[in-house]
Amino acid sequence: MATVHEMDHPLIKHKLSLMRDKTTGVKEFREAASEIAMLMCYEATRDLPLADVDVETPICTARCKQVSGKKLAVVPILRAGLGMVDGVLDLIPAARVGHLGMYRNEETHEPVPYYDKMPEDIANRTVLVVDPMLATGGSIISAVTYLRSRGVTGEIKLMVLVAAPEGIDAVLAADDNVHIYTCAIDEGLNSAAYIVPGLGDAGDRIFGTE
Repeated sequence: MATVHEMDHPLIKHKLSLMRDKTTGVKEFREAASEIAMLMCYEATRDLPLADVDVETPICTARCKQVSGKKLAVVPILRAGLGMVDGVLDLIPAARVGHLGMYRNEETHEPVPYYDKMPEDIANRTVLVVDPMLATGGSIISAVTYLRSRGVTGEIKLMVLVAAPEGIDAVLAADDNVHIYTCAIDEGLNSAAYIVPGLGDAGDRIFGTE
């Protein structure tokens, strides 16, 4: 069953306010995106299964917990999603990284795919899709459809910094096993399909290409 989780941690709210500020520079914007992704990943992986293991400490044998079950794959939607990958890998350095390249047609506002590269065993992994913005939902829906075509049958977790209600509704209607994690649900979309108040163009702000 699809779910929506809006992050309410004070550090996330603080860093997001810095990202919204149009005077925030590229370095600070990029750092905040990565830091927020790390904080979000902590929550998005809360339900990972655990297994009991015996560990020899310097004192004795201890019964401990380690993550078990499916391994994780992080799939950024290029190019803006790259700004969130390092934050996830800081927590889970062994995760594999797939890439999905899409750009938005400025007239139709529809996603246009141009690149894909996945781990060979993507179908056997828990997939975490990362993209700073969930606007119309078109890119996310295309990404989920692609992952399903590659054999991913389980839940897909989506991490975004800001989401529009229209995009959330579209994604949930398209797939009933996507779990959305966002720092904020904004007012909606303007006539150019940009999120209001949003962050501006996250890709341009991360890579300094405004």
